[in-house]
Amino acid sequence: MSRSYVSAALAGLIALGAAPAFSQGFPNKPIRMLTSAVGGGADVAARVIAQELTAGIGQQVLVENFGGAGYVAALQVMKAPPDGYTLLAYGPPFWIGPLMTKAPYDPLRDFIAVSLAISSPNILVVHPSVPATTVREFVALAKARPGSLNYASGQSGSSNHLAAELFKAMAGVDLVRVGYKSGGSAITDLIAGRVQVSFSSAPIVGGHIKAGKLRALGVTSAQPSALAPGIPTLSEAGVPGYESSSIIGVFAPARTPAAVVTRLNQEISRGLQRPEVKDRLFKAGSEPMESSPEQAAAYLRNDVDRMGKVIRDAGIREEE
Repeated sequence: MSRSYVSAALAGLIALGAAPAFSQGFPNKPIRMLTSAVGGGADVAARVIAQELTAGIGQQVLVENFGGAGYVAALQVMKAPPDGYTLLAYGPPFWIGPLMTKAPYDPLRDFIAVSLAISSPNILVVHPSVPATTVREFVALAKARPGSLNYASGQSGSSNHLAAELFKAMAGVDLVRVGYKSGGSAITDLIAGRVQVSFSSAPIVGGHIKAGKLRALGVTSAQPSALAPGIPTLSEAGVPGYESSSIIGVFAPARTPAAVVTRLNQEISRGLQRPEVKDRLFKAGSEPMESSPEQAAAYLRNDVDRMGKVIRDAGIREEE
């Protein structure tokens, strides 16, 4: 046996042992968690996740904020060493944004999903003058009056915009979008009856539902939500299979060792399930999630496929 062959074999054995050894020593320094601009939904979620992850791994997790619809933060994470020390905490703009405009990365190829972490469903609400008290009645009304009902949404590609377009596609109805720059203006016009429909978060519309100023027809989550007590899901109420929530996930660069990803996933899940954390998220209109890295990756692939079709069919482009 040649000396070069033996050397190569030894090098291979050392390489095979390097990943487990590296993973066992993880983490031994602070971790960076990149996210959206300060005050955004992803930023708020990232700080909760970072706080719990810090407690779980014994190393500081530092949140860094970036603008640019997630592209700037994502690009930095994509280019970082795949060692678990640079993470991305972001919502749908990270993986849905590239479906509406050219992005400098591929969310499925260039990243590995660590975990889905936090979910914020919307509630389908209508003005009390709309003659429908259930989702089925609303769908029948919209089909009888194609193009006559207006829905309020945020900017192009926002959670409530895509929730409405997915509903239109799955229910086979024609609703007309009225875009707003602020959620406050949209709800003001909805309460005044200038628009008839909206998909809005529980904190925004909850009080108006209780006051009778708006009527709730269904919640957009896959399962009934404690954020919308007594309100059926759209799926069970008349649009089978419908689900659309704003989900914040944690991602790492592709080729990050599986053992590192698993460790991060376990600590994130453990921290977010603590009762005090659940309560904090609930008050902010969100719920913690649990998923394996494989489940998170499968969710992303499915969401990119189904929303990609909705975006193409509706001709949605990202607003400048």
